[in-house]
This record gives sequence, structure tokens and C-alpha cells, in this order.
Amino acid sequence: MAYKKRPKRIPEGYNTINEFFNDLYRNEDLIWMGQNTNHLLNDEHIIDSLITAAKKRDYCKYPPPEGLPELKELILKDLELDQHMFDIQITASGTEALYLAISTTLQHVTNTIASDPGYLIINNFCNRFGNHVKEIPIYNEECGYKLTPHLIEENIDQETKLIILMDPINPLGSSYTKEEIIEIAEIAKENNIYVLHDITYKDFARDFTPIAKYAPEHTITIFSFSKIYGMAGLRIGAAIASPDLVRLMRSAVINDLGTNSLAQEAGVAGLKSKHLWIDDLKKACFRNQELIKEAVENTPGTFLPVYPSDGNMMAVDVSATGLTSQEVSDHMLKKNIFVRAGNYTSKLFGDKYIRISYSIPTEQVEKFREEFPKAIKELQELKEIEKNQ
Repeated sequence: MAYKKRPKRIPEGYNTINEFFNDLYRNEDLIWMGQNTNHLLNDEHIIDSLITAAKKRDYCKYPPPEGLPELKELILKDLELDQHMFDIQITASGTEALYLAISTTLQHVTNTIASDPGYLIINNFCNRFGNHVKEIPIYNEECGYKLTPHLIEENIDQETKLIILMDPINPLGSSYTKEEIIEIAEIAKENNIYVLHDITYKDFARDFTPIAKYAPEHTITIFSFSKIYGMAGLRIGAAIASPDLVRLMRSAVINDLGTNSLAQEAGVAGLKSKHLWIDDLKKACFRNQELIKEAVENTPGTFLPVYPSDGNMMAVDVSATGLTSQEVSDHMLKKNIFVRAGNYTSKLFGDKYIRISYSIPTEQVEKFREEFPKAIKELQELKEIEKNQ
């Protein structure tokens, strides 16, 4: 089956999407609210671990192919999972973990239940290895902007093999209660279905329950260091599942000479130091959410579908302004503020909202609070002028 990946929109003035993102990457003055990366953490333990490993020239050696044992142990401890019931494959990012998990669990006679909005890259992977992805609309108050147990049960059929459960959900920031997690675990066990539990943003949440605790044989947990640990550029993650399932995944590993050794050392350091900085980081994120809420309240025609968010991102609905999310995103970039149009995370509702992340310095969020209402007004005035010409 062909890989059903939609081509990315190339912004005006660029020949390729890579040129565009290189410009963003090199712009040190850009307010980075478009990729959910964490710019708040400046942990000396993580930094020192990278410097120490580099000075020792550990990068000259291949690391263990499954990952550093200490790193694997710390991840299981972080999730409060029994080390005898689970195994881990360390990967070059959470995205690689997703691909590895999906490629070894889906067959061409199965289907997958996913949500819209959601992280569409996962759906693209499923389309490559399964013949159908049911993208369930969740952009409404009735379901609480999440893939509820009721919606899952409504859409299961005999060929369903996988449920994609993001928790918290990118781009909305909605999350699941312990009761919902237990109910989904029971659905998976009763129907012999795997749950792909993507927990990339779990440390930003007020509360979190790993579904693996309740359905250990039916869960693949995707772990990432890109967000809470501020290590997006180091590209390190993990797939966690039962030993039998991890053994199956390892048979498909391409990167069998191990994952970046310096990144793994940084992961060890981050897991060990997290208790020192996690509370302050979360407080800063919730404070930044309040500032965004003020901006939205001062902008007629906009609202927050989910507030407060349990991720480090949230959606701002702009549909009642008469503008598309892409128009808003493009205009904000002219103000040196990078936000993401909704079409990156939704096929059905992408024009309705922008996604903004707020794990950035508060003074930058204050700049967004100042500029967002102005941007909407400026765009509306431009449209009115064009309409009357």
C-alpha cells in the first residue's frame, strides 16, 4: 500500500519546506510556539551529562543496541511499571518508537481507531501498514474533545487491531481520567486489541495514569524525551511493552547499533533530576496558559476549546473571526511569533484553530498576549479592504 502522506504546504518565498524550517531554526529571536518544544528547562545535570560524555569521547563507541540498562530501568521506575512485566527498546525519538510499534503490530487486513484532531503522523504510519484508519471526530464539547471509551466501542469492528490513544492529546491538551483509562483497558482486553498509548506530554498533566498498568499485554507505551526534558534536538525516545511484544519489535529494528549515546546519558540525567525542577516547570506552564487565556478573551471571535490544557500546547479556535488558521499563522510569523495552523493536526477541523505551545519564557508569552489581538484585527481589516476593492 502506498504511504498516504499529504505533502506539506511550502510557505511563500521558499523552494522547499526544509528551507523554511531552516530559517526558523536559525532565527534566534523567533518566539517558538509552533512545535511544542520545551524552552523552559535549563537543567545543569542534563547539560553536564552531555559535556562529560563528549569529553570522554563516548560518541566513538556504539552503545548497547537495546539501550543503556540504567536508562531503561529509570523509565520503568518513572512510569511505576513492574520491571519483570515489561521491556523497553530505546529509539531515536518517540516518532521512531511509533513507527516501530505500528510496523510490527498492524497487518494489511486490520484497521486502526484514531482521533481527529490528533498527531497525523501516527495515522500516516498506520495507513502504510494497515488498510484503514478510522479517524473519529473529537472536536466537540459532547465528547470532551477526546476519544472516549464510548466512541471507541462505537467504532470497533472485527478487524480492529489498534487504538491510538494520545494522553494528553496533541493539539488540544485534553487528557483521560483514571476511570476512563481503566475502561479503555477493559475494551482492549475483551476485544484482543492493542492500545498505542502515546504519553509524550504526560509530565505536563495535572494527573496521569498509564494504561499499561491495567492492560500490560495489550499496551505499547510511547515515551519521549523531546518535551518535558527539553531534548527535542537530541532525538531520543522509547517503546515499552510486554517482553514478547518488544521481542517482536526488535526483529524489525533498523538502527540495531544503538541510539545516540550522548542523548541516552542526558536521558539518564534528566530522569534522575526531574524531581528537582518538574513542579516549577509545570507552574510556569500553567501561568503561561493564563496569559494566553487573557489574549483570547481580548480577541472577539476566538475561544479555547480546552482550558486548562494538560499538555504544553493548546488550541485557539479562530473560526468565528472569518479567518482561517493558516492566515493567522502566516500573519503571526510576520510578527516573529511561530504558531501552527490546525491543518497540521486535523483533516476535518484544521481551518478552525491554531495550535500554540507555551513551554517558553513568560516574557515571550506576554508578547503573544499583546500581538495576537492585534493580528486578528489587522487581518480582518485587510480582508474588508480586499472585499471592497
